[in-house]
Amino acid sequence: MSKQHWQIPATEGLGFRVKRDQVIRITDVEGEQVADFVAYRANDFSERLDPTVTMDALHAMKVKPGDMIYSNKYTPMLTIIRDKVGQHDFINSACRPEMYELLYNKRDHTSCYMNLNEALAPFEIPAPDQHYPFNIFMNTIIQPSGQILVEKPLSKAGDYIELRAEMDLVVAISACPCEESLCNGYKCTPIRVDII
Repeated sequence: MSKQHWQIPATEGLGFRVKRDQVIRITDVEGEQVADFVAYRANDFSERLDPTVTMDALHAMKVKPGDMIYSNKYTPMLTIIRDKVGQHDFINSACRPEMYELLYNKRDHTSCYMNLNEALAPFEIPAPDQHYPFNIFMNTIIQPSGQILVEKPLSKAGDYIELRAEMDLVVAISACPCEESLCNGYKCTPIRVDII
């Protein structure tokens, strides 16, 4: 039973608090939509979710139920409880206006960087120089040659991942606004969040 829920409109962001042992369910409402996910320790904003530490601790680039997601201080922050997709991304930083200008020649484009900053601002978390999120549903393929491809997400409408908080957290999520590539299947759609 959902204690709280929100629907993040396409291209927008959301910030919220979660207590230790609460479970966050992130649902791809229509399918093929990436959700950039960041988290901070609620009583110490110097500790935050860290994809590179997570990969180091797990010795893996992919996560599965039972795996933990770690902070920059090598502390477990979240545990994956259920995952209907199994393909997410730890290596790409949040999209930002400069990226859209470089890659797509578009100025002042909405971005995950700005969405996450706005979502975290009410909690007085200062904007970092860049966000390095857990990119939920993002389908990044690293070829043997080393080339990195971002393909269409494998998530279908209603697919979700559930994460249990291992500490009190402030979380922000951006429904990625990139419709210029396969990242979101060339179409931006909503993300649902439930605390269960």
